Amino acid sequence: MISERKHFVSRRSLLFVLLALCCASAAWAGQWTALGPDGGDVRSLAYDPQNPDHIFLGTSTGSLFSSTDGGKNWSKFAHLGSGDDYVIDHLAIDPQNTSKMYAAAWSVENQQAGDLFYSEDAGKSWETMPAMHGKSIRAMAISASDSKTLVAGAVDGVFRSSDAGKSWQKISASNSDIHSIESIAIDPKDPNAIYAGTWHLAWKTDDGGANWHHISKGMIEDSDVFSIIVDSTNPSVVFASACSGIYKSQSAGESFSKIQGIPFSARRTRVLKQDPSNPAIVYAGTTEGLWKTADAGKTWNRVTNPDVVVNDVMVDPRNSQRVMLATDRAGVLASDDGAKTFLTTNHGYTHRYVTAIIADKNDPNTIFVGVVNDRELGGVFVSKDGGQHWTQKSKGLDGRDVFALKQTSNGELVAGTNRGMFMLARNGSEWSPINDVVNHATAKKGAPAKAEAHSILTARVSAIEITPTSWMAATSAGLFTSSNQGKSWTGGPVMGKQDFVSVQSDGKLIALATRSDVLVSKDNGATWQSSGLSSNVTSIRAVTISDGQIMFASREGAFRSPNGGAGWEHMQNGLPDKNISSISYDQSNKRLLATSTETGVVFESQDGGHTWTRGPDTGYPLRQVSVVHGRFLAATPFDGVVIQPDNDDHSASSEAPTRRSN
Repeated sequence: MISERKHFVSRRSLLFVLLALCCASAAWAGQWTALGPDGGDVRSLAYDPQNPDHIFLGTSTGSLFSSTDGGKNWSKFAHLGSGDDYVIDHLAIDPQNTSKMYAAAWSVENQQAGDLFYSEDAGKSWETMPAMHGKSIRAMAISASDSKTLVAGAVDGVFRSSDAGKSWQKISASNSDIHSIESIAIDPKDPNAIYAGTWHLAWKTDDGGANWHHISKGMIEDSDVFSIIVDSTNPSVVFASACSGIYKSQSAGESFSKIQGIPFSARRTRVLKQDPSNPAIVYAGTTEGLWKTADAGKTWNRVTNPDVVVNDVMVDPRNSQRVMLATDRAGVLASDDGAKTFLTTNHGYTHRYVTAIIADKNDPNTIFVGVVNDRELGGVFVSKDGGQHWTQKSKGLDGRDVFALKQTSNGELVAGTNRGMFMLARNGSEWSPINDVVNHATAKKGAPAKAEAHSILTARVSAIEITPTSWMAATSAGLFTSSNQGKSWTGGPVMGKQDFVSVQSDGKLIALATRSDVLVSKDNGATWQSSGLSSNVTSIRAVTISDGQIMFASREGAFRSPNGGAGWEHMQNGLPDKNISSISYDQSNKRLLATSTETGVVFESQDGGHTWTRGPDTGYPLRQVSVVHGRFLAATPFDGVVIQPDNDDHSASSEAPTRRSN
């Protein structure tokens, strides 16, 4: 069932649904530093068979990280693919020659596409395998008895190589029912015995793919088979996980019996992993925590919190007490006591979607960021040492996504979330809701005055504007304003529109944007008019006002209006013509800054947007950029906060910058 499979990329799917941000290719450049916050989604883990302290980590955006100290510290070392859409669910290392590595990938943007990558220099450089190029690879395995034998499972079937990936043959061609492969296993003693789990039950071949037979006896019909493992000491014992539960066979897959002990709600078991030194110990990574059996499946115990979503499990072959988990949102979890307790071990691993970043008005070393898609492990983070260390500051947000952050003149923080607005007092420890909406009822002449009606704002709040006289919030339920610092709000739809993504004001001029239109008020919101944008504009990200000009960033490019929205110019003189993620005014240096998910370059203009020059290339797709202590600090969709290096030849200060040609 495809619907079951989609659950496992929930974070990535939510990213596209909520923010509609198309992230184009951006080559990774190591000169900019990813500061954090640490953690995020991890899809896969693998260790060097000759040095298990050397661990590799795969992500859902094509990036690979590595650790040389058993997972205590991580560093980014490669990016696979030309974009940010490759999910790296499987990593494999040749046990006979650990310089040979393989990575299977499939695309979130086009789930029928993907690649199989290989490296012959321990991951320093990667190439795609031409015979597998474009295939959506969902599973991969190396034969334990012959490391030259590789098997890959793709959406269009099962493929096998007997020469370490130089050539491939489709071995499922004789049976059109063998497709949408989700899991692969090879008999540890016989490389011709191959198991393939599909989105509809499992298959097996005993002769290298010449003949296949269904191995479904004992399984509930229409079961997605997510993982298959074969006992390393007794190949007759086979475990399979499916959306309907976990199954065990003692007849090499000819018949299965359903294992009891794991509740129904936790039966989406994405991965099974056997302890390499004790075959009676098997781990089941589910969408509701990690489960463990020490008696080959007779009894099971959950050994993590139920809110942990486990994508992969790794057991140290030298020490069964060391267990590591690849998880959604929590990053890498590690146990040194046989999975009795787990702690995060994410230092250097940053995979957060940052939507907002601000430096404290009174202390620029203090930085606040808002993130999305991380639920109880996300929200708001704060660093008091310029990004070197981060602390989660989300108590009271109850797992909400944060789309906007603003700081008041008194130092309070105001957050716009996917469900309402919240405030954090300066030096406070818990967020409080500020969602009281007052609906002023108008009484007929001569009738008694009607009482005010109150309601609670539960809409998504995409942007917040704070001025000396009023606060404004662009929400999915309309524009709301407050004249008493958020204690109460009034508002709703404007000109029949209500799903707003951005708002900004300058004096009495207000620009308010939906995805496809900009509404303008020149009298502080008393009256409004539509700016009449072209129908080609369908995805506005943010509006800004500078020197009376209204500008907006959108998927279709950057536009400016010098006449209050009466006419628009597509700004292209030095800017990419599409995928502009932000335009902001740098007050300290009197210039405009723009970012793009197309290039990762910081663009700047000192003539009101007429012409633009290229600043530093961050190497990361960017959502927005700020200047802190004379250095650029940027928010990214996938890599947290990144900072310009001290020795960059292009200073964040506009004083005598080194110009680069367009």
